[in-house]
Amino acid sequence: MNLEQRIDAISALSRHLAEEKDEYLLAVQQRTYHNNQWFTIENQQYATRSIVSQLLNAQHLSQWLAPYNIPEKNIPKTVGMVLSGNVPLAGFRDLLFVFLAGHRCVIKLSEQDQYILPYFIRLLEKIDPATKGYFSIAEKLKGFDAVIAMGSNDNMRYFEAYFGRYPNIIRKNKHAVAVLDGTETQEALKSLGSDIFRYFGLSRRNISKLYVPENYDFEPLLEVLHEHKEIVLNSKYKNNFDYHYAIYIINRAKYLANGCIILREAEAIASPIANLHYQYYQNTTQLQADLKRQQEDIQLISTKINLNGLPTTPLGSAFQISLGDAESVETMQFLLKLSNSQNAD
Repeated sequence: MNLEQRIDAISALSRHLAEEKDEYLLAVQQRTYHNNQWFTIENQQYATRSIVSQLLNAQHLSQWLAPYNIPEKNIPKTVGMVLSGNVPLAGFRDLLFVFLAGHRCVIKLSEQDQYILPYFIRLLEKIDPATKGYFSIAEKLKGFDAVIAMGSNDNMRYFEAYFGRYPNIIRKNKHAVAVLDGTETQEALKSLGSDIFRYFGLSRRNISKLYVPENYDFEPLLEVLHEHKEIVLNSKYKNNFDYHYAIYIINRAKYLANGCIILREAEAIASPIANLHYQYYQNTTQLQADLKRQQEDIQLISTKINLNGLPTTPLGSAFQISLGDAESVETMQFLLKLSNSQNAD
């Protein structure tokens, strides 16, 4: 398949996911939820809608890929992919780019997300049988030329030891932060709430820590976040909330709570499920230095404040993935380098 044919197949998949009422897909989503109750039907459908709207637009893909000059007569490499299971369809973007670059994927699925992606692959093969040779799913990776792996920081040492001799992208577990100045509107705080609670806080793109000015008034924020109170109807989330709430009471720890999330002052960027860390800042100069020092651990910074060259996103846009963001560019450059090394051989 040439690039135009691959984009056409992706475009047809996008139309199917966006327009057709697919009863089998709903059954797959229900099976996924039965296997992993963090993956609600709503969150699976949100992930699918986001992929369709943000990644699968044929015109946008063609325009974005044009400068990369993907060779038409590329000899495909095989890219091993280790997918994480923190959120539904994690790793789909990397898989999409491998396909568009003309390489093959051998995929190690997460036990937490075993059913949706294989169904998408089957849909793509039904749309265009020529795509069949581009994807395979394996219990154990072998016969690969390069690797893209993602997972928890506990897995990083294993990944680096096992995959280090291959060309690789190994994505460590990062976290998102938000910077507030106390003048945010109620609508802005509502948008922030979506970035905190989406996927129960399991994504690298969820806001897990707030930076706030000294003497910040938390009451308006707590009131707005309480609008997400239905999240505690999920038993797994509720168990996390109750556990940490009890621990803080027993230890007489200082905290703020509103029935669906617990705020604690802490330096760590990562916060437990049902928790949100916060840290005071005295001035933006000190804040910028702190954020720059931790840049390798930060997925994104959400704020309306100008942070003097640090990349930021508006409040409420943490899950608006761009084809042109840093990870997309990194992945395509990596895949194009694989193509060029093969052609040089």
